[in-house]
Amino acid sequence: MTRVTLRDVADQADVSVRTVSNVVNDFPHVAPATRERVQAAIAELGYRPNIAARQLRQGQRLLISLVLPEIDSPYFAEIAAQFVRAAEQRDWTMHIEQTDGELARERAMLAGTHGPGADGIVFSPWSMGADEVERGPSAPPVVMLGERPGVGLVDRVVVDNVGAAREATAHLLAGGRRRVAAIGLQPHLSNETGRLRTDGYHQALIAAGLSPDPALEIPVKRLHRPDGAAAMQELLANVADVDAVFCFTDQLALGAMHALAASGRSVPGDVAVVGFDNIEAGRYSVPALSTIAPDKPRLVELVLDCLADRLVDHTLPTREYRVPHRLEIRQSSGA
Repeated sequence: MTRVTLRDVADQADVSVRTVSNVVNDFPHVAPATRERVQAAIAELGYRPNIAARQLRQGQRLLISLVLPEIDSPYFAEIAAQFVRAAEQRDWTMHIEQTDGELARERAMLAGTHGPGADGIVFSPWSMGADEVERGPSAPPVVMLGERPGVGLVDRVVVDNVGAAREATAHLLAGGRRRVAAIGLQPHLSNETGRLRTDGYHQALIAAGLSPDPALEIPVKRLHRPDGAAAMQELLANVADVDAVFCFTDQLALGAMHALAASGRSVPGDVAVVGFDNIEAGRYSVPALSTIAPDKPRLVELVLDCLADRLVDHTLPTREYRVPHRLEIRQSSGA
């Protein structure tokens, strides 16, 4: 659905954009007949002033909702803290909401029926499909974190999950490991993160002349340490010769290392481990956790830049940005 713009109203009323702006902002010195013609065009076209854009231009403080699946996840907690700091530098207020990845809560947050009305939304859904996120002309703009099926509906900022997973797996293979497992598949969710990281994992195996083995791919319900520990226990019970594991989050990796220690396996001597997210706990674990480190400050700035652009002009073409990452090699993979 295309947003009606000042230009559309101006063309309909046969006046300048400046005249429409003067009428919308209730400025004096507009001829009564001209004002009536512009107001009629506004009513006919269903034009709604972009209040957020006006506030942005006038330097007024905007309210932005940051809608996350989990606040107690270290990765999302670190991201949220960076959003709050970056928003403060723009003189914006950041309001944080948690959905627990539940479809009904995600829909309610996006519809604005829960919590304060926001001028813009930063949204990380787990259950909603991208086709549900399309915005009407009067709705607050949305910038989405992470990949979802479908393209072109809203701006989104993503990590190169395929490339990062391929790099992490290739690093384990380069260390001489040949039975490399993957922990973190989530086929029950509609987000693409798990599938894309699985694709990158498969690509690295195939490039090394190895065939993916379903027995080495362990799905999880959630991405926390207990899930990683349980997945590692399952893996050890069924695949005795596993010698490395790529975990789709650092929390899963920390749980997996706990299970390995409890089973008497050494890390990285018996099993090398690489995680994803570069959370603080991984830097201080024993051994320190090798991980994929996304550029979180860059991610936050790109999201807020997209939102600022969208607040001024809803009609911009949708965009997708990929943030850089690096492989942080530490002791858990043999550094």
